[in-house]
Amino acid sequence: MAVRIGLLGEVGASAHGHPVDIGAAKQRCVLAALAVDLGRVVSDEQLVDRVWGVDPPSTSRKTLASYVSRLRTAFAGTGADIKRRSGGFVLLDEHVTVDLRRFHDLCALAASGDAEEAAELLTSALALWRGEALTGLDGEWAAEERDRLHRVRFGAECDLTDARLRLDGRDDALVAELSARVVEHPLDERVAGQFMRALHRDGRTADALNHYRRFRVRLVEELGVDPGAALTALHQRILTDGPEQPGVQAPVVPRQLPARPAPFAGRADALAALDAAVGGTEDGGVVVVAGTGGIGKTWLALHWAHRALGRFPDGQLFVDLRGFSPDQAPMSPQVALRGFLEALGTRADRVPTDPHGRTALFRSLVADKRMLLVLDNAVDSAQVVPLLPGGETCTVVVTSRGPLPGLLTTHRAHHLPLDALPEGEARRLLTARLGAARTAAAPEAVDEIVARCGGLPLALGIIAGRCRIRPRVPLADLATELREAGLDALDDDDPTASLPAVLSWSHRALTAEQAESFELLGTAPGPDIGVPAAAGLLGVTPAEATAVLRGLAQASLIGVSAPGRYRMHDLLRQYAGERVRAASAADSAAAVDRLLDHYLHSACAAELVLAAHRHPVDPGPPDPRSRPTTPADEEAAMRWFAAEHSNLLAVQQWAAARGRHDAVWQLAWALDTFHFRHGRMHDVLTCWTLGLRAAEQAGSTAAQAMAHRYLGQAHSRLAAHEDASRHLETSLALAEREQDPRGQADTRRVLVWTLGELGHTREALEHLDRLRHTYRDLGEPVLEADILNGMGWFHAQLGEYAEAESAADAALALFRAHDHRHGIADVSATLGRITHQTGRYEEALGHYRAAIDAFRSLGDDYQVTEPLEGLGDTYAALHRTDLANAAWREALVAYREQGRTAEAEHLRRTRMSTEVPRTPQAI
Repeated sequence: MAVRIGLLGEVGASAHGHPVDIGAAKQRCVLAALAVDLGRVVSDEQLVDRVWGVDPPSTSRKTLASYVSRLRTAFAGTGADIKRRSGGFVLLDEHVTVDLRRFHDLCALAASGDAEEAAELLTSALALWRGEALTGLDGEWAAEERDRLHRVRFGAECDLTDARLRLDGRDDALVAELSARVVEHPLDERVAGQFMRALHRDGRTADALNHYRRFRVRLVEELGVDPGAALTALHQRILTDGPEQPGVQAPVVPRQLPARPAPFAGRADALAALDAAVGGTEDGGVVVVAGTGGIGKTWLALHWAHRALGRFPDGQLFVDLRGFSPDQAPMSPQVALRGFLEALGTRADRVPTDPHGRTALFRSLVADKRMLLVLDNAVDSAQVVPLLPGGETCTVVVTSRGPLPGLLTTHRAHHLPLDALPEGEARRLLTARLGAARTAAAPEAVDEIVARCGGLPLALGIIAGRCRIRPRVPLADLATELREAGLDALDDDDPTASLPAVLSWSHRALTAEQAESFELLGTAPGPDIGVPAAAGLLGVTPAEATAVLRGLAQASLIGVSAPGRYRMHDLLRQYAGERVRAASAADSAAAVDRLLDHYLHSACAAELVLAAHRHPVDPGPPDPRSRPTTPADEEAAMRWFAAEHSNLLAVQQWAAARGRHDAVWQLAWALDTFHFRHGRMHDVLTCWTLGLRAAEQAGSTAAQAMAHRYLGQAHSRLAAHEDASRHLETSLALAEREQDPRGQADTRRVLVWTLGELGHTREALEHLDRLRHTYRDLGEPVLEADILNGMGWFHAQLGEYAEAESAADAALALFRAHDHRHGIADVSATLGRITHQTGRYEEALGHYRAAIDAFRSLGDDYQVTEPLEGLGDTYAALHRTDLANAAWREALVAYREQGRTAEAEHLRRTRMSTEVPRTPQAI
């Protein structure tokens, strides 16, 4: 950049390292008023208001023009320029950098990095400040802007403190810095919490607790309120000397915006319309940016959002609602809300399952906050309405292919229709992508390229990517290729109709390997793809796949959705699929077969890491080029399933549609442990319903018996006992017909638990005793231990505590002998119940805590609930009411989230008949 403008201190400018004389105070104020909105039109009215306030002189317009003229003279030869636009002026951003813009960019980057990166970026951002912002400027606007920027700077300082607190090791300077900050901000809960955490980490726990007491007293005396939930929870955790967890840190400030589109050109009128629709810095609003696919709606929304970051000190949320994806349904608002709630600091196990409860919690968390929500690619108003904040302080920008009239009529949304770029703006965008020298050397070719692209930003972006791949190709040759490829259709009112012509040209520019890979990636089921899966699909090594994916990303044909994961735009996916059908459908089928092999064998391997005792299914030998993977441990296996879950469901659907019957039920089998640990019973029903149909079509009696067994187990856990019994009886009959003793035993084991849930405890115990001997004869010690643990549970229900403890101890010995972590957690829960019921409450606390910690470490959200409930019972028996309430509330939330309404209602009715105060976690 040729010109640097400083606003974060004394207002000034320099060019090529030398100061630029920008005149006296009023003229400097004009420059500052334009620089804070670099690249955006500032109206005459705004400029006059910023420079002279509410009572400007009658000559203000004339004087303003004079100031602008003098600034142009001062910047002559530097590359910087101020242009007159309709109704105002704009300081162009092509050759100008502003320290305030750089500050916002560094803060935004810090939000997406790890603690070390965030600390470095925020340190660099804060180093840009050279004192108070806008030093040397007078007037109401300068004072208000200075105050606003001071708050933004303070937020960045707090963000830096959070990052430093997340780093390992002691930070001796942090306590001293925070001790000064708490004096400056004595009633700020975030600062108080950071100071307490720093003291606690420094070994000064007593000082941390004392600071909380003093802070609470002052808050009550001066404001008449108690500290909020986050600070109270932090105090409790420090009091019990527990580890810090994100759920009890200072309030989360989400910064989910994807990177700023670069470069961005034009759209001055649309940007000004967005500013006008949103209003002042204290007001919110809803804006619907509508236009056809590929018109640049998302680019506009993100560019505006990054420029307006200072308006939203409480954070930014972003979600792609997938409203017009060709191969998957639009995202449910409830799924989007879950992502927002977790981004706002809500633990996953505390997100309400009830849609109304989820919406209410979201609106409560963002109430009175100045936040930005970007809801991208919405399909209709019904998808958006549950995501709208309830207050007036948040700003919502929605992009959609339709105008969403429901939002316009009932939520006072502003409609911003987006059309193709005018010729001048399209030329500017192409020039920014290719470089001024290259476009200036071939003006006629540029004219034709711009004309044939019809102002469609996506088409221009793809063409620019093609040019970067072949930097030596003259633009005249490029224009000829475009002419021959039939891009004339881009002049149509519907730019999407001509996009395949642009893509066909872009496709021809790829290498043969890139072109084939692009086509095959378009056929892959699922919303995205990781490098290992892409390697399987393409039949190459992971290193080769990485190189191909990076090349396609550089050519703007795919995007990076997360590190190591790639996503293809819906229009590009459609085009790729058409290319495959036009070329070699056989090659495509073979590639997706490899992808199916990759997912199936990887999922089966990951399942056996989670549940090594399960009798494995045999998916047959994989294609050697499918490159399945095996996770290193249980935690890695759960992470793999979480990342690939949507893709596995899509692949199962693909396999079912194409008659790959064995793969369908084998994928259902492989997903079982992940589904059950997360309480995803409805996913179990969906997968095994497909699996049962596939097993029937394949004629596999054993697979049918298995499908009925898991359907019965899922129905049982959902308290649909009639459906459970029907499936389990069918499963048992099929296993008997197949003369499969292991299958019969496995089904009887599920039937026993169903009997127990229905109150037939003695009968269930008798069946378990027989099953114990069966599993011992089958050489299945882990399953024998599971039966012993069940016997301990049922003996305890009958008050036979000596027998219960003996059975549980025997189960524990077997589980430990085979290093079965999940079984050990199960027995810990059983022993917690036994010791509680025999009055050994301290022992019970230890067993319950061990079970809860183990289940959580294994990612088992489902089975953690009962020991949580038991922990609350034990605390209650010890008259530790607050901790009992905390444990019960955690269990209640988990029950409700998992759809276990009977358990939730029983807990609420028997333990929580009166309103339970909100308390910190019990463990």
